[in-house]
Amino acid sequence: MQRLRPHPPRPPKEVTSKAGRNVPAAVATAGVLLGLVGLSLAYKIEIFIALAIVFLVAGLWEIAGAFLARDIRIPFIPVAIGGVGMMVATWIGGLTPGFLVFLISALIVILWRTYMPAPNAMRDAMAGLFALAWIGIFSMFAIALAALDNGPLAIVAFVLLPVASDTGGWLAGITFGKHPIAPSISPKKSWEGFIGSTIGALLAAGLTVWFALGMPWYAAVVIGLITPIFATAGDFAESLLKRDLGVKDMGSVFPGHGGVLDRVDSLLFCAPMLYAVLTYGFGLS
Repeated sequence: MQRLRPHPPRPPKEVTSKAGRNVPAAVATAGVLLGLVGLSLAYKIEIFIALAIVFLVAGLWEIAGAFLARDIRIPFIPVAIGGVGMMVATWIGGLTPGFLVFLISALIVILWRTYMPAPNAMRDAMAGLFALAWIGIFSMFAIALAALDNGPLAIVAFVLLPVASDTGGWLAGITFGKHPIAPSISPKKSWEGFIGSTIGALLAAGLTVWFALGMPWYAAVVIGLITPIFATAGDFAESLLKRDLGVKDMGSVFPGHGGVLDRVDSLLFCAPMLYAVLTYGFGLS
């Protein structure tokens, strides 16, 4: 049973290349992941929902293990059940039922940990609520996007926008990067890379928001300009968390990318932004 419990992530292998990662492995991993998402959307949207739930549970498992590096024990079982319940409730009834399940789950997480004979129980419970709020609530907005009338196309935009932003930023950063944005948080993130992120996001927005979803061109411009801000914020937020916990990567399940959370940090932050802009800003339903 010990093997089935979360554990601190293993230190990653040292990479000395300018790219900062194993590029062939990273490209292959990204191709497989994008292929899985594409196949799920092409066949049936419910398969994507199931895939998203798998990623949610894996992400919660990773963050529970990362917190163990500081001897903080997240109550994984109620957190995972609550996260799955939030996504299912959002898919069935929308964001309001999803938030209701979050509130119920938060109460259960607190009671679960505080009524167990363990030191620092409230600290552990608060860490569990943090994981549930960050990963669970942000994931709810991805499910809400999938539930729209143009759900599959909205998910294509949701995936490709941050991916294009990250890719453009990475390429521009390793080629031209000289001026770090926040060297104390993420030394490899540069202003030159941010410009590349913006170009990549604008191209992806033109393809997905304007062409595929058929929204006005200015909607694509707005989303293309906002996406790099949220994607970079997601990367910085996870970098700060990893630094506080003393871990390099959240996991090692994806060659060249680290863990699940290392791969979806920017997507998580972009999900509520994209849902709000598409629905409340430009009337997508």
